[in-house]
Amino acid sequence: MRLKESPSQTAGPYVHIGATPNFCGIEGIYKEDPGKRMVDAKTKGSRIVATGRVLDGTGTPIKDAMVEIWQADAAGLYPGKGDERGTADPHFAGWGRQAVDGATGLFRFETIKPGAVPFADGRMMAPHISFWIVARGINLGLHTRMYFADEAVANDADPVLARIEPPDRRATLIAPASSLGVYTFDIRLQGDNETVFLDV
Repeated sequence: MRLKESPSQTAGPYVHIGATPNFCGIEGIYKEDPGKRMVDAKTKGSRIVATGRVLDGTGTPIKDAMVEIWQADAAGLYPGKGDERGTADPHFAGWGRQAVDGATGLFRFETIKPGAVPFADGRMMAPHISFWIVARGINLGLHTRMYFADEAVANDADPVLARIEPPDRRATLIAPASSLGVYTFDIRLQGDNETVFLDV
């Protein structure tokens, strides 16, 4: 008797099951998938939605991607014990995780607009959300950032955006507000307007 080989996947055959079991239809492990909820009724700051799609080189949505985000709270402090500048909002998770919708390829995070945080040299960075993307065919998770189009002055002074050459590629990291605090950030893996990814 021989066991069948597990399906071949870049991140292993069970990454979605382990990271988002409820999404995969496996209930009872967690009340809700880790990272699903970032805010509660007492979270301080302006509520926003960060949404978009992960697109391949032809502009087709990738329907098996998983997206994680990390960000500071409204005061620019990171949750956890590592931020020596102060204590972050205890009602804000600071990170979120979800698999994209299998039919549309969309992700959607309900969160708050982050405050500015300092760069390694002390200069202030513009408000931003850090993204990590994994999917079939991506050997290492991809890191990028979403900046806010309505923070133009802060974006112009941001030390990370300033490093991106040529300058017109910086626009791939800036999300417009489509309506009432909804920011749309499509992540293009290659092709025209490929998103800038960061080596972190």
